[in-house]
Amino acid sequence: MSEIIATYQFSDLTSLEKKAESIALGLTVGSWTDIPTLKQEQLRKHKGRVYSIKESGEVKIAYPEINFSPDIPAILTTVFGKLSLDGKIKLVDLEFSSSLKSLFPGPRFGIEGIRKLTNVYNRPLLMSIFKGVIGRDMSDLENQLRLQALGGVDLVKDDEILFENDLTPFEERITRGKQILEEVYSETGKRTLYAVNLTGKTFKLKEKAKRAKELGADALLFNVFTYGLDVLQELREDANIDLPLMAHPSFSGAIVASQEYGVSYGLLLGKFLRYAGADLSLFPSPYGSVAIPKEDASAISHSLKQVDGGMEKAFPVPSAGIHPGLVPLLFNDFGVDCVINAGGGIHGHPRGAEGGGAAFQQAISATINGDRLKEAALNYPELAEALQTWGSVEVTNK
Repeated sequence: MSEIIATYQFSDLTSLEKKAESIALGLTVGSWTDIPTLKQEQLRKHKGRVYSIKESGEVKIAYPEINFSPDIPAILTTVFGKLSLDGKIKLVDLEFSSSLKSLFPGPRFGIEGIRKLTNVYNRPLLMSIFKGVIGRDMSDLENQLRLQALGGVDLVKDDEILFENDLTPFEERITRGKQILEEVYSETGKRTLYAVNLTGKTFKLKEKAKRAKELGADALLFNVFTYGLDVLQELREDANIDLPLMAHPSFSGAIVASQEYGVSYGLLLGKFLRYAGADLSLFPSPYGSVAIPKEDASAISHSLKQVDGGMEKAFPVPSAGIHPGLVPLLFNDFGVDCVINAGGGIHGHPRGAEGGGAAFQQAISATINGDRLKEAALNYPELAEALQTWGSVEVTNK
């Protein structure tokens, strides 16, 4: 019988065996000893079981897959629905059987597919963000996009709080953005992709996404935790929405931030997003003002990139507080298969967004070549000004 195994972390270490058995029964058949023998035999295949208990407070419980339909909402309701309201318990991980895992789509493009679209294979990708776009018109957005593309970034994404509005309508952002990026491509030969923010009423999102595809959109940014993981999966599974999906972590902090409650970073921003179909997962880096612990960021990255059957790997996108001086640290912590995502670290450069993009690419090249950033900056004025502005972190391998 196939099962899904849930790993929980308890803060209260008293009576772990009793608590574990109560959960295994309470979230499946409800009770056991009071059920007549005949009924027990009928319900045995639905009964949860305690898989393991550790003195550290880690408890694993196996739930029969026959109990729920193969979708994330049903799974979460089963393993952590009412349990999430019952004290200091954190859902750390879920181990899917091969048969259950095969029912989830995973990324359509994944790391390899995104690399083909950008024609970048030997380094991390560089992404930048529109800044200060609320209340601005299309001309401002076009200028920002042009400068970022001229700076050599590989991807540009909308601000996650840029919703449908009269000044920068969704469809116009796509068509004008495509025109700007084609112009830059003809000038430089460098291809930049633009991820437009998919927003609106939930039941209209699929048609809006299809329209984005028709208009030539490169990718979709999606606030997955305000709309829902299952909505992301619906977008991924629609063959007419053949676009990379970039998952933004907005609102996820309400679920993952506590050490004692909620869901782990690696499960929510890693495994769930990958299984549901995200090609790229944004999350706070360990370095900036909105930082998460390094072990949590590493858990997300590992979950997105580990070998997991035949499922495509997804790009980890550490974000917030990223500047060119951190590039060696990003390489060290996340490897070549990551996306370096910068906002202020590009727009705040003394030479503007174009100079900021150039400084990042110079830092990336230097790191790949094994050069220290301060030494490389002697030959690159944009990198030198970035290091003067934000400083740098050199990584030495002992």
